[in-house]
Amino acid sequence: MNLASLLPAPVQPVWDRDDDRKQKLAQRSSTALVSAQSIAPPYGQRRGWVPRNVTDYGDGGAFPEIHVAQYPLNMGIKGKESTSNAIAVQLDAEGKVKYDVLARQGHAKDKIVYSKLSDLLPVEMVAENDPSLDKPSQDEVDEVTERTRLALMKITNSKIAAAMPVRCAERQGPAEFIRYTPSQQGAAYNSGAKQRVIRLVEAQVDPMEPPRFKINKKIPRGPPSPPAPVLHSPTRRVTVKEQKEWKIPPCISNWKNAKGYTVPLDKRLAADGRGLQQLHINENFAKLAEALYIADRKAREAVETRAQLEKKLAQKEKEQKEENLRQLAQRARDERAGIRVAPAEKTADDEEHEREMLRQDRHKERARERNLARAAPDKRSKLQRERERDISEQIALGMPARGVQSGEMQFDQRLFGQAKGLGQGYNDDEGYNVYDKPWREGGSLANHLYRPSRNVDKDTYGEDLEKIVKTNRFVPDKEFGGTDRSATAARSGPVQFEKEEDPFGLDQFLSQAKRASKRKEPERRDDRDKRKRRD
Repeated sequence: MNLASLLPAPVQPVWDRDDDRKQKLAQRSSTALVSAQSIAPPYGQRRGWVPRNVTDYGDGGAFPEIHVAQYPLNMGIKGKESTSNAIAVQLDAEGKVKYDVLARQGHAKDKIVYSKLSDLLPVEMVAENDPSLDKPSQDEVDEVTERTRLALMKITNSKIAAAMPVRCAERQGPAEFIRYTPSQQGAAYNSGAKQRVIRLVEAQVDPMEPPRFKINKKIPRGPPSPPAPVLHSPTRRVTVKEQKEWKIPPCISNWKNAKGYTVPLDKRLAADGRGLQQLHINENFAKLAEALYIADRKAREAVETRAQLEKKLAQKEKEQKEENLRQLAQRARDERAGIRVAPAEKTADDEEHEREMLRQDRHKERARERNLARAAPDKRSKLQRERERDISEQIALGMPARGVQSGEMQFDQRLFGQAKGLGQGYNDDEGYNVYDKPWREGGSLANHLYRPSRNVDKDTYGEDLEKIVKTNRFVPDKEFGGTDRSATAARSGPVQFEKEEDPFGLDQFLSQAKRASKRKEPERRDDRDKRKRRD
């Protein structure tokens, strides 16, 4: 047992070229007796040794202590491009291999490439003392604010100038003076002057000149820095449960379902989104429930109080009845025993009870009139007017008589006449049989109205009411000729007239006139024939 077996495994493995080479040599099986291999001398013994071949570098780079031109993996040789995509191993300050060189291959230097685990963490966690995270000073804030203001002003002025119909000439920059010393010196050159001063001025630009070049062409931007990589956990076998959980059901339309899929109710309700909605119950429901509960409780208390009051009243009435029965029994026993008892006088309670009953009756009548006036005021006034009408007005209006109402129900006897109907057929079309029966067969309204009541009008008419009714007061003293008022001659129907046969002889006259017209036609023809013969 050694110390390496007791220590935990390193989190980040360290790669060593010599150890890797030894491991590969140990795994490689060779049958050759002698193996030729070029290995660089160890460090400190490389004086006078110069690497000549690619194999001398191994998998590493150049040797810094050997001051000759070195081209590991033929990189950097002019006239000979390397076809290998191998990259030299580079180590960081801690001696660890920089694997991010592979990720940076083919990218620009200023492009940010995330290749380490620390790149996924925020800067606040990695470097707490980083000066870039410090709050800037007031001078830096003012400087950045001024630069931002100038940049925005420049953009705004350019937009305003482009929108204006006439552009003003831009202000030219200050002139620059350059001292120029020509290479050719002599009297024949530059008028014999050794130096010249050149005045450099910006050329005047015509504001109305159209643009010379097309500068509105949009050039696509280069690819940005790649995003931070997403680290995944090591792969593992997927269980059947996870497969079922990750199974995505097919999309089923609410209108078309050609394949005949069925959706369970729980899935349909889950897809409906009802579980995501938060139910909010209005507080008025609670108020309503509380109000109903209070009303129910009050109603129960009122019913219970009323029941108790009715029970007390019934008990009091029962006691009063028992007291009355007791008094009657006592009076009967006294009378049977021959004891004379003075008639009982009405007590104050009985008189008060009678007055209370009268008061209640009048109160009910006033309440009924008030309800009628509130519900149908026109109806009440109409009833009142009909009640106050005179008898003559009732006869003229044809109002029904107010007879004594009997307990038996009254029916219209015409409803029971089933002898005639659709089954008996119709009468002749020429017959005028619309009114085959009288409207009121039992008598007229006037007979009921004018006939005095026997019991009510007994004091006025006396006992001879029947005689007065049967007396014929309107019989004429002198009769017409041929009238018969006997009982046998009384008619049972309307007045009948006898039809006479042509009293004026119109039918005979018309028939003769018709015959006379037909006879004159042949006579006229004979006269015409005689005239023709004479001619």
